[in-house]
Amino acid sequence: MNADHTILLVDDEWNMRNLLTIYLQDAGFQTIEAVDGQEALTKLADEKEKIDLVILDIMLPVQDGFDICRKIRTHSAVPILMLSARKELHDRVEGLNVGADDYLTKPFESEELLARIRALLRRTSYQTEEKDGNLLFPDGLQIFYEKRQVYINEALVELTAKEFELLYKLAASPERVFTRDDLLHFIWGAEYIGATRTVDSHIKNLRSKLKAAGLPENRIATVWGVGYKFS
Repeated sequence: MNADHTILLVDDEWNMRNLLTIYLQDAGFQTIEAVDGQEALTKLADEKEKIDLVILDIMLPVQDGFDICRKIRTHSAVPILMLSARKELHDRVEGLNVGADDYLTKPFESEELLARIRALLRRTSYQTEEKDGNLLFPDGLQIFYEKRQVYINEALVELTAKEFELLYKLAASPERVFTRDDLLHFIWGAEYIGATRTVDSHIKNLRSKLKAAGLPENRIATVWGVGYKFS
């Protein structure tokens, strides 16, 4: 699996990039380096580079890792593992809130780093995303973006427009934690001024419909105190 996966390392410290490169290349991964957020965004936008995962340091010059993570999430669902010397809970929560899939504090052991990377790559391997935006999952869930249709084991599931948009947004970024405010912004628009419980009621209805249609497990998980994720 490893030889086919390329990891983008984003860190302004040469020593850390070198250490990560040694760990990853010894484990069979290919690596690409970026010294700041802008270089990372440029390499992610390069269609010649197929990047499977990003390791993103928080303490970067000009724009920190939180800002870069937000920008990546506006156009990409690539798995993001954040690195930081900060151990405070609010930093880990902030990292998840802006779109990181996992968070690892420095110093760390190479075994834990590699285990977390492989876990993230396994999660994304469960999903196949076609060029036209369709999402197909091994448990029978199929989401067709252009047709705005959802099927479970070939049976059509009737969803409202907002329910479809919620499901697609969550499913397109598996394991990313979205806050209620995130979902209100993405689905209802920046000008929406209603209560965040609107999201909760739509999620409840969506879960019920998916379960009634035969989806074997609840795929929309609640992250207490934060929001929701597709798992």
